[in-house]
Amino acid sequence: QVQLVESGGGSVQAGGSLRLSCAASGRSLLNYAMGWFRQAPGKEREFVAARRWSNYTTSYADSVKGRFTISRDNDKNMAYLQMNNLKAEDTAIYYCAASGSGTWPLWSDYEYQHWGQGTQVTVFL
Repeated sequence: QVQLVESGGGSVQAGGSLRLSCAASGRSLLNYAMGWFRQAPGKEREFVAARRWSNYTTSYADSVKGRFTISRDNDKNMAYLQMNNLKAEDTAIYYCAASGSGTWPLWSDYEYQHWGQGTQVTVFL
């Protein structure tokens, strides 16, 4: 079983940056693809980014392309989401997730078997 814990959320002014971290325990992330999702108030959870473990292929939602970068450190069992040029519409709870058997590009949340509790990101004008 994989346990995931997010950190790094907070409040930031529009145009600023945040780096979210996802720490995994219980099992190595080496055989998992990692993803980030977010859920804004009153909205459904949506895909943000994903990264495979095998060839480092990445996938991004159109709304974050060029601003967000997903990365991972398999040695530290960590995943990250660097968020630059944040906008008010990026305000949401952000979740990291691990997929051991999903089909790339892993845009759907049902592709993921393990989830963190989420971390709040608030972007103010």
